[in-house]
Amino acid sequence: MKPLIGITMGDAAGISPELVLKAFSSWGLFGKCRPLLIGSRAVMEMYAKKLGISVPFHFVSEPSLAEFKEGTLDVYDMGLVDVGKLRIGVVSPEPGNAAVAYTQEAGRLALADKIDAIVSAPLNKESMRLAGHAFEGATEILATLAGAKRFGMILVLGSMRVMMLTNHMSLRDACAAVTRGKVLSMIELAHDTLRGFGISRPAIAVAGLNPHAGEGGLFGREEVEGSIPAVQDARARGINAIGPVPADVVFVKAKAGEYDLVLAMYHDQANMAAKLLGFGEVVTMLAGLPFIRTSVGHGTAFDIAGKGIAREQNFLLAIEAAIDMALVKRKVS
Repeated sequence: MKPLIGITMGDAAGISPELVLKAFSSWGLFGKCRPLLIGSRAVMEMYAKKLGISVPFHFVSEPSLAEFKEGTLDVYDMGLVDVGKLRIGVVSPEPGNAAVAYTQEAGRLALADKIDAIVSAPLNKESMRLAGHAFEGATEILATLAGAKRFGMILVLGSMRVMMLTNHMSLRDACAAVTRGKVLSMIELAHDTLRGFGISRPAIAVAGLNPHAGEGGLFGREEVEGSIPAVQDARARGINAIGPVPADVVFVKAKAGEYDLVLAMYHDQANMAAKLLGFGEVVTMLAGLPFIRTSVGHGTAFDIAGKGIAREQNFLLAIEAAIDMALVKRKVS
């Protein structure tokens, strides 16, 4: 049976509804999965009319009523957005709150094994905070819901994968986080995640933080006191950990297939490398959660929302990645 993919609608004021419409109007994904959109009927109908994109919908009040007919997109209508008051391209608490609710509902469905994977359309951090939510993004929403103590984001570019040691924090705080325990914990998380997807002995490279990976302490102590002991600890536990490898070469080697995953030390180190080497086609997935979740490598793009010019390629890649992961997980299980 084709995987059942729960797709969250994201922030109604951004490009997310447009991405959904474009993905399912012309790309034939119905032959690969059973899609269930979790969002708002009113919003999807409004955008379909505004953008002139024809997608046959089947609206349901609960997921069990979805029919998954070929060519028709089932929409679990949770409402929560007043389209009469919606201001496209503007940060606003109502769509921010709705996006959180859609994400939480998808998480509950995944925890109950009612869907095989989650694909998140972009949501907006500022809109969520205006609505009273302190989450950084969908990662934290789902991790909180699942009660995950150790989790992380992996950027996926075909066979190349990059995990972040730290995410949204100052560079000063990110440097302070490069500790033996933190680095070891994330190496173990990466190892367990990749093994769960069928890679028996993944090669995990730890990126250097400082120039030349610290040059033995000459350019900083983070590698000497944090990364090097962590790699040694991991190898003692049978994990194929490598490094730290200088950051100016580690991603090139990964793209050439030398490593299965690179553990980057901070947010922009990971993102700059991934977006340059992946030519912008980046999919994100979460590690450490008891279900599969993928998303796009970009945000809500309020500046182009509602104009019909958003590109859906990354969103399609995120859906296809979720399908592939669900099939691999089913096979491994």
